[in-house]
Amino acid sequence: MNKGTYDYIIVGAGSAGCVLANRLTEDPKITVLLLEAGGADSHPMISIPKGIAFTLSNPKYTWFYPTEPFGPNGQVEYWARGKVLGGSSSVNGMIYNRGSQADYDGLEELGNPGWGWDQMLRVFKSMEDHSLGKSDMRGAGGPLQVGVRKDVETVGEALMRSAGGLGIETVQDLNASDAERIGYAPATIRNGIRVSAAKAFLGPALKRPNLTLRTNTTVSGLTFSGETVTGVTAFAGEPAVSFSAKREVILSMGSIATPQLLELSGIGRRDVLNAAGIDVRVESDTIGEGVREHRCLPLQVRLNKNIGYNKKLSSPLRQGRSGLEWMLTRKGPISTPAYDILTFFKTTPELARPDAQVLLTPYSSGAGSTGSSIENRPGFSLLGFALRPTSQGSVHITSKDPRATPRIIPNYLSTEHDRSTSIALFRKMRALVKESPIAEFASAETVPGSAVEDDDSIIRSAFLNGGTGYHACGAVAMGPNETDAVDSRLRVRGVRNLRVVDVSVMPAMISGNLNGPAMAMAWRAAELIRDDA
Repeated sequence: MNKGTYDYIIVGAGSAGCVLANRLTEDPKITVLLLEAGGADSHPMISIPKGIAFTLSNPKYTWFYPTEPFGPNGQVEYWARGKVLGGSSSVNGMIYNRGSQADYDGLEELGNPGWGWDQMLRVFKSMEDHSLGKSDMRGAGGPLQVGVRKDVETVGEALMRSAGGLGIETVQDLNASDAERIGYAPATIRNGIRVSAAKAFLGPALKRPNLTLRTNTTVSGLTFSGETVTGVTAFAGEPAVSFSAKREVILSMGSIATPQLLELSGIGRRDVLNAAGIDVRVESDTIGEGVREHRCLPLQVRLNKNIGYNKKLSSPLRQGRSGLEWMLTRKGPISTPAYDILTFFKTTPELARPDAQVLLTPYSSGAGSTGSSIENRPGFSLLGFALRPTSQGSVHITSKDPRATPRIIPNYLSTEHDRSTSIALFRKMRALVKESPIAEFASAETVPGSAVEDDDSIIRSAFLNGGTGYHACGAVAMGPNETDAVDSRLRVRGVRNLRVVDVSVMPAMISGNLNGPAMAMAWRAAELIRDDA
């Protein structure tokens, strides 16, 4: 049954989809249908920054995709993605990191005109409403509120002063420089409230009559007339329905679900499609390949004084008191992002720019870097990763059933670059802890511990104690060659009227967290879509 015809159908109301819905419906003559597999973002925990402890463990709001076994111990982990309006921007750690100038200029150098820093800085500035105000490197008055905390915290201040001993400068705006630097994390938080893509972009767009939103609707395939994509099929607790697109279908489902839907629709590697029992419509060997992801290395330290957040978050009673503080003042540890501080540095001095990022926070988990239980005793945490990993994994379907989870092969740390960078950044994390004044507060390293010392044990610890960065990209990478999945205008090769607009189109990792780049790329893509129309 056909449920209607629209100019554009956007599949996925995550970070990119919300931006696209907003930008495309600025033209009142254009009709847009936005389809989201998850539900509404009305639960109060979504708006509370530290509510991630609830949302990231709740299958109502988060997809959990298991990986294939990896590493020396053959372990399996779950890649979490938002299952709600706003997508991962409604359940993530809220870090707003734009990446560096060289990242975007590098996209152009790879044969993708229109994605250089001159364009993308303009986009970021247009998009932002920054708490630090407008500057040559920041925007003010845009739809996306970005905040940097003004209050200070004892452990964080000590860490930043200690970084100075390693030649790392403390800055107010981490996104205003590509040098070695440390500072309070810019975050999609304003006045203690999460600012998701749904809040910033979708909410205003829903006031327009030319936008139709359907939640709890899972798209199961694309429809075709010859080589032209004409719409989508979907289910929403009812018999399969279809929707028609007069202009384009735009996939904004992320680096797991986007290649999955392409393969379910017959676009992908012949061997993958044949094994799943799907007829090949367009043979595209790069679909689902080239996935890059950060492998995060944790380091936790016991404090010899009762400072930091553990004393405020380590029990339900303490969490309740902190929650009350947040309700009355919108301040305190509940109001902060997952990590309070970021630092970017070079693992070797001859490098042209930082190749490592570390997130720092004044609390420690009883279950390592990915645990949710806060320790009773005081501690602080560091989580580091190589900014631009070169290891490549894959995401592929194994069945024609759209409900079946795809096969994810992370292939972490499979290149010498990633291993050597990870080892060097871990040693520099330890060096930071030994600098004054944080050294005066640090009594012992608890994770991974002093037994982890040589290069091989550091890598083994990265697998055993570490975790995913939740930044997978590249599964439908853009490029100038006919073998590339999409072109520089994000049009899928081999068919007409189909685009991909999410981080899966990135042919190389943008330096750092990807929520900000995902929104900016969607803003830029809307310009390309309007130009092509």
